[in-house]
This record gives sequence, C-alpha cells and structure tokens, in this order.
Amino acid sequence: MLSPGRELQLLKFLDKLSQHLRSIREPRKALGHALRETRAFFQAAHGCIAVADAGATRARSILAVPREGPWDLRYLAAFIRHEHPRLRGELMMAPIRRRGAAWGVMALMRSAAFDRDDRRLLGRIAALVSEAIQFMDRERMLEVRDRIDKKIMEQLQPKDLFYQILDGLRSLTHYDHSAALLIRENGEDALRVVAEQIAWTKGRSERIGLTLPLDPALQLTLASAGIHGFDRRGAAWHEWSNLPVSHLADLLDYNGAEPANHEAVREGSMLCAPLVARDGIFGVLKVASRHPGTLSPFDAELVDRFRSQAAIAIQNLNRAESLQARMLTAERKHAIADLARTVSHDVNNALGSMLPLIQQIQADLETGKIDREVYLADLEQVQKSMQVCRRIFGGMLSFARGGARRSHYGQVQPALETTLAVLRDGIERRGIDLVVDASADLPPVACGQSDLEQVFLNLLTNAREASSRGGRVTVRIEPREDRVAITVADTGMGIPPENLSRVFEPFFTTKSNGNGLGLSICRSILWEIGGTLSLQSDARRGTRVLVTVPWASSQPAPALS
Repeated sequence: MLSPGRELQLLKFLDKLSQHLRSIREPRKALGHALRETRAFFQAAHGCIAVADAGATRARSILAVPREGPWDLRYLAAFIRHEHPRLRGELMMAPIRRRGAAWGVMALMRSAAFDRDDRRLLGRIAALVSEAIQFMDRERMLEVRDRIDKKIMEQLQPKDLFYQILDGLRSLTHYDHSAALLIRENGEDALRVVAEQIAWTKGRSERIGLTLPLDPALQLTLASAGIHGFDRRGAAWHEWSNLPVSHLADLLDYNGAEPANHEAVREGSMLCAPLVARDGIFGVLKVASRHPGTLSPFDAELVDRFRSQAAIAIQNLNRAESLQARMLTAERKHAIADLARTVSHDVNNALGSMLPLIQQIQADLETGKIDREVYLADLEQVQKSMQVCRRIFGGMLSFARGGARRSHYGQVQPALETTLAVLRDGIERRGIDLVVDASADLPPVACGQSDLEQVFLNLLTNAREASSRGGRVTVRIEPREDRVAITVADTGMGIPPENLSRVFEPFFTTKSNGNGLGLSICRSILWEIGGTLSLQSDARRGTRVLVTVPWASSQPAPALS
C-alpha cells in the first residue's frame, strides 16, 4: 500500500498531467509530454512508447527519451498483445488503450529495480493518458463530421463529397488497404463502385464503375442494416459474431482476383456498413485493412457514425445526375434543332444541284438525245450531292441516338468524324478554313461515345459561330502519357474579358438563340471521368479550348458474376 506522502505526490502529478493534457489537441504531443513527465517522476534513465502493428512480430517505437535506448521490441510487442512475458526488475510497462482496444505500451527503464507500487502507479498514469488520447480521438471524429457537414451545406460536387468521407474515415480508423462507396441504382440487383480510396498505392483506383451482383440472399443480409466485421482466416472470411454471412465479404473482396503473388493488395480485415432506406438497400460503405484483426468494433462504431453522411452524398449524386441528364437532354435537343437549321442550307444546295440534272436526263430520254459522256458527268454530280446528304443525315442520326451514359469507353476519332460529317460542309461554305491534325490509331478513352460526340459538337459549333469568312478552325488531337489532348482553336472574335469568368455557368449565353448549356455540359462530362477543360481567349487571336480525356484502363468496366 502506498504511503500517504507517495499517494499525495502521485495525486498532484496526475492532476498536473491531466490539466496539461486537456490543453493539447494532438495525440502525439500528448504522448510525448506524458512520457517525459512520467520518466522524470520515476527518475528513469530511459522511457519509450511503442505500438504493435498488425502482422508485425516487433513493436514499433514511436517516442523514446533519449532517442536511442536498449529496447527489446519483440518483448514490448508480446506485452501489448497480452502474451504475458516474464517481468524484468529494471523494466516497467503499462498498457495504453486506444480506439477501444489494446494499442501500445508506456515503458520505463532504470538501473534500480521497480517495485510493485511503482508498477501500480504507472498503470494509473497510463490509464489517464489512454483516457486523454481517446478523448482527442472523439474530438477528432467530431471535427471530421463537422467538416463534411459543412461540405454538404456548401453543395460540394457529390463525388468530391464521397472522397471527403473516405478520407475522413482513413484519418480516424487508420485503415491501410482501402475504403469504397458502392451504390445500388434504381432498385437494380447490383452494386456499383462509385468511389474508392486506396491506402497502399498512390495510383488511381481501377475499380470505379465495377458492378457486383446482388442475389436475394445478399439483399436480405444487407437489409438488416447491421454493420458486419470480417477477418480473413486462410482462404476464407469469418464474421466477428460467427454469423453465416461470409458471402457478403466474398462479394466485396474484389481484389481477391489479383494474382497470387500480389498478396500485398489482399484485404485481411473488412467492415461493411449497409445504407438502407424505407424502400430497401441503396448503398454500401466498405473499409478494409491488410491484416486480420486490424479493424475493431470501435472502428465499426466510427463507420456507423458516417453512414448518414454517405447516404446524403448518394442522394445528392442521384439528384445531380438526374439534373445533368435533363440538362444533357435539353442541350441535345437544342443542338439537333440548331443542326437542322444549320444543315438545311447545305441539304437544299445538294438537292437543288441534283434536280436540274435529273430533269435534263429525263427530257433527253424522252427525245432520244442520249450523250453517254454527259450522262456520266451528270450522274457523278448527282452521286456527290447524295453523298453530302447521306453524310449529313448519318451524322445527325448518330448524334440523335446518343448512347448509354454509364459507358466510360469510347473512340476519339469516330466521334470527331461523326461531328465533322454534320458540320464540315457548313464550316467550309462559310469560307472558314478547317484544319484537322489527329493522330491515327488512338486507343480507347474513358468517356462514353455519345459524350465524346457531345463535347466535339459543342466546341466545334462554338468555334464555327465565332469565326467569319477567311478565318480558321483547328482541331488537334495528340496522345499524352496517361490521356489524350484535344485542342479546338479558332481565329474568331474571342470572348470579352468581362464574360470569361462566366462562360462555364449554366444558362449564361450572349447568343440570341443559345441556351448557355454547351460549355457547362462539356465540363460536367469531363469532370465525371477525370478529364479537364481549360479555355483561353483573346479578342485579337480568338479562342483556344484544351480538353484532356484519360485513357480507358483496358476494356469497358466488367460486371462480376
């Protein structure tokens, strides 16, 4: 039992330490201060705080005073994991808990042996430090939630909000594999990966757009809305509560298809949080770490706190995509009507050139005046005029049909050819020089074919309308390291400086018959697939628009079955 003097000394030390820890917001600073003060309190030669990483046989020293010390890191790891190593008189240790589980150890060392009372005192100090660290973690969680709530209020782009949520979860759970958000669209029996943050590589996730089938058993499992935790044991997944739902982990373990020598990318621990509304499951929030046992019920509680924000993000995405679809439909209808007005003159010219020739041929046949050479020349002219009409109508039909907006796989050259089939004759008829410099045999890009055609049509239409006779419109397409660069430039009137900051605003236009959606739609399409759009304009030199589109990863995003 402690003497009254020693007890009073400890209480004064704990009170002083507690007051100081309340003023610190960073766990590492708190641990450093606590270690220095505790080492001095016990007059120890060495002090250390170490943690045990999942899968490692040795502990990792995160703080040491002095920096170099004779620490047995295997011994410290055994203590953290409750393996009860044999006590050493000159060494004293106490556990530090964090995120609801054993996390680290505070260790002291000196030449004189520590007694039982010393060890009890260190335990009380470590408990105080653990409580302070867990309070800081809770405060950090509230800060992250507040930050995301502010982003929601700021009407952040839905997919940006997805990654804010995933990044916030990483700062709290410290997952070292990945986190992903999957949504179920329109009651379909499938989940689609809409966002994924990879912790073990700086590369962009190649799983965006991946669809995973939802069979009735999985839908029933998810409908319960309970968060499930899994650890990999050998080749199989096991749910923490031994519930028979390993098929859910198998579904979300889509990295399991990697080659056997890629063990570094396999999940070892996983959390799955269903997002459920009145009409059923509409999404899943997934967090994964590389080693079994890394994630804990405390992490599950953290994920649970972010489910409502993920639900809001998905609802915002659905609304934004619905609005964008309506905007795209409106723009496409407007573009088709505008094209019809534009090409009517070209079609009339083509038909007008054919009619006299056909009438003359008919008259010659009636009178028997047949000149073979004249007929061949006339028929060649009729054929050219018909090809003009066919090219124009073919391009308009292709554009009007559009394509699946979910497709992120297209060919640049055919999209340009479809657009030029409609616009080329009108551009050249206005006396505008059209220059096309496009690399041949470009690989596919990560943008749907109809979206590519929409971008080309909007940019080339703007360039045509800004140009006058004697001007030039230039289209240049060139490959870059990870994407294709498309430049559309004109030598027209340029954009007034006061309007440059507003050209991407929906419904802003200076055209009498425009709707102001063209550039806004282009930017939205490119933002969705990770592309870029930049614009430079000068009243003396015209306007130059640069678009970049990422290469498609390989083939169209597969659906797992």
